[in-house]
Amino acid sequence: MLFYISLSLFIAPLLLFIPLTGEAQPRVERATFAGGCFWCMEKPFEQMDGVISVVSGYTGGQEKDPTYEEVSSGTTGHVEAVEVLFDPDRIGYAEILDIFWRQVNPTDPGGQFNDRGEHYTTAVFYHSKEQQELALASKKKLEASGKFNKTLVTRILPATSFFPAEEYHQDYYKKNPIRYKFYRQGSGRDNFLDKTWADTGKYKLKEPLKQKTSDQDLKGSLTPIQFKVTRENGTEPAFDNPYWDNKQEGIYVDLVSGEPLFSSLDKYDSGTGWPSFTRPLEPENIVEVKDKTLFMARTEVRSSRGNAHLGHVFSDGPPPTGLRYCINSAALRFIPREDIENKGYEHYLRLFK
Repeated sequence: MLFYISLSLFIAPLLLFIPLTGEAQPRVERATFAGGCFWCMEKPFEQMDGVISVVSGYTGGQEKDPTYEEVSSGTTGHVEAVEVLFDPDRIGYAEILDIFWRQVNPTDPGGQFNDRGEHYTTAVFYHSKEQQELALASKKKLEASGKFNKTLVTRILPATSFFPAEEYHQDYYKKNPIRYKFYRQGSGRDNFLDKTWADTGKYKLKEPLKQKTSDQDLKGSLTPIQFKVTRENGTEPAFDNPYWDNKQEGIYVDLVSGEPLFSSLDKYDSGTGWPSFTRPLEPENIVEVKDKTLFMARTEVRSSRGNAHLGHVFSDGPPPTGLRYCINSAALRFIPREDIENKGYEHYLRLFK
């Protein structure tokens, strides 16, 4: 009896740490990248499906808990970096690497774009032997692609201590969207990336993204409502458009350019009568513009490559983003799940497995 009681006292506290829900907890892996200014590195990762969190910080130096002022002085040996936590069952490390390469100039040994100094140089910090091998292979593949006519100098290094940056640096693009936009454009990063990857878009497709077309040419290929919405910033009638209540699985692309914009996995019924999404499928394909028409301040969203008016984004949406992308059906082309591969968007099939 005494043995039974003693054993019970030992086991009972352990039961407090056993999940009672029965739900499988997601696996979590860590990736760390230096890509110049960490403000510009958060957004591309943060809204990708499978990415759990992105934190700006400092790594690669010897001092503990450095400040922004210390790192920016170039005396600590740290670089500005981001730490990405992701679910490997939803997005692989190879895909994470692909996103990284498309945000930087890997041939620049002195910094990134207008930001100069050792603390702005690029690096991949691997956390395992597998990550090291994948990083080296992806760099070799990029070198062999002929995308760049200079040597790739991005370092592949073992991960060291990562120190989160000050709170005002975290999610800077959300907290200061206008300042962030001007900074990013003024730095030269966007011009370089647009030029470098213009022939492939976000991901290489079997059907290449269409080039920008003049409004005059589009008049013959778009319906009146499609032209009014996309080229004249119009709005279609609520509850009287093709996709407001579409419940099929698939992706939504720009009507003209074909660039991927939204996924049915992020679509929800907002009760407004227009297609509504909690986040973009590819944040890089969405441009936000301040809109002061109709005597109110709103944020317009346009397609990056097609420069089409899509709709507006509001901050009254549901979790996980709290955003509502209210989009006109007339600006979209829906590609059902079963047609994704033969339309050249096979990369997105993983979303629906």
